[in-house]
Amino acid sequence: MSTVLETCQTEERFLLNGISWATYEALLADLEHGGTRLTYDQGRLELMSPSGHHEWFAEIIGQMIGTMTLELDIPIRTTGSWTLKLELTRRGVEADKSYYVANEPRVRGRRDLTLQRDPPPDLAVEVEISRPWIDKAPIYADLGVPEIWHYDGGRLRVELLQQDGTYAESPTSVAFPFLPIGKIEEFLDRLPETDETTWIRRFRDWVRDELARDR
Repeated sequence: MSTVLETCQTEERFLLNGISWATYEALLADLEHGGTRLTYDQGRLELMSPSGHHEWFAEIIGQMIGTMTLELDIPIRTTGSWTLKLELTRRGVEADKSYYVANEPRVRGRRDLTLQRDPPPDLAVEVEISRPWIDKAPIYADLGVPEIWHYDGGRLRVELLQQDGTYAESPTSVAFPFLPIGKIEEFLDRLPETDETTWIRRFRDWVRDELARDR
């Protein structure tokens, strides 16, 4: 087993090689409530300790999605950083946020979600303040997640799963096709201007004035 460590101002990442599936699952159980994100790709395991900055952006994007879907009466199922994994492919990943939107009726009220039986979430949100050691895109593709939002602290990028199993950047979201992604970036850029309560209220007002009117 080999180990690589990267430390930056925002977060720490550890990369372990030669890790068995059984060890991965044991670590998942041990670290379930510790806040560490685990990414597993056929023997390679990345452990990421998110910074406060990272978690702030993840929570803010989650507030935006929650506010928007509430105001527009869009049913969703929030699955947070639920571990998406399949032993068959020996891959697993934990998004910062994940959601069922189109498939929400298929999982409504369920407490025992599993990818062996249920569809994957329709949307995964990845905050990427530092560079990951493991490329998560092939893992998400293997698990069938149709859409990923990447946010690096300045730009929000939407990627959609293609028929060839790769992701391609898209100007629009499939989960929320009416949503102007550039406007979401603008609101995120304006976060430092005021307190969060005022900021999310302004976002809510924009949803009511602009998005609700057109639906």
